[in-house]
Amino acid sequence: MNTLQKVCLVITIVGALNWGFIGLLDINIITAIFGTESMIARIIYSLVGLTGLINVGILFTHLDED
Repeated sequence: MNTLQKVCLVITIVGALNWGFIGLLDINIITAIFGTESMIARIIYSLVGLTGLINVGILFTHLDED
């Protein structure tokens, strides 16, 4: 696993944990830390979405290799 894959995996896990907190406890960790209208929060959400797309590409690349 190369560095890009590891970084994408970590960011995706952070996003998944945030969604877990939203679903189970109705707590959004990102907005609790950075605020609801924060540009940093929007950047984090965008990074999570982007890394999710990268992970999909990595998944299909590895499926083709097997």
